[in-house]
Amino acid sequence: MGHWLYRNFVEPGKLPLLLALASFVLTFVITRVVVRLIRAGKGPFRNVKAGNLHIHHVVPGVVLTVIGGFGAVASGRYGFGACACAVVFGIGAGLVLDEFALILHLHDVYWTEEGRKSVEVVVVTAALVGLVLSGFAPFGVNDLTEQELQDRGSVIATVAVNFLFALLALSKGKARTAIFGVIVPFVALVGAIRLARPGSPWAKRFYRRRPHARARSSLRAYHHDRRWLGPSRRLQDWIGGKPDPEPARSLPGRH
Repeated sequence: MGHWLYRNFVEPGKLPLLLALASFVLTFVITRVVVRLIRAGKGPFRNVKAGNLHIHHVVPGVVLTVIGGFGAVASGRYGFGACACAVVFGIGAGLVLDEFALILHLHDVYWTEEGRKSVEVVVVTAALVGLVLSGFAPFGVNDLTEQELQDRGSVIATVAVNFLFALLALSKGKARTAIFGVIVPFVALVGAIRLARPGSPWAKRFYRRRPHARARSSLRAYHHDRRWLGPSRRLQDWIGGKPDPEPARSLPGRH
């Protein structure tokens, strides 16, 4: 185990990235457990306040991210300093992205439907860092030999084509496919060649005068959401907690 760890992480300088990922995931898990206990009124934990001001954990998260980030830049990839800064950065990033929805909406939406975005961003971030840690390089050019790396034209063409596929997938409303497609080759190609989701920029631009394509797109999106939306929401609820129910809206003319 020690030899495997040294060979795959310490020697190539990936140990700080491994520690950052581990502290990032662990911080997110611990934070979610604590806030769920606070929400339920259990345990010794309480919200941090300064007078009437609620101090969100994104605030210390930003501070730790800045300290860890600048420290990591100054430390390099080896040594105790690099590892310590990586842990600090991972903790800060976990606290910040746990409240990503708050930053996005500039409003406390932690326990609302919009707050699910925080869980999605954390999961995607952890997955992407895990892929990079496992050896995948962006755009899928990590398997090129030294001779192939000298052929700059091939490398640039590979990067450009794969990035184009990712942009196409993104324009078709498939953000997760586009993000993973930047890291893993040909993933974005699947999103690029399939029908766009209704309401996406591609659908608005190219399906406007194609009712058959619009109908197929809506039907495919309906079946996809019907199959995967429920399990996805249950997984998000299990990871991050179930959002508060939305208040019932009164009908016009009624109070």
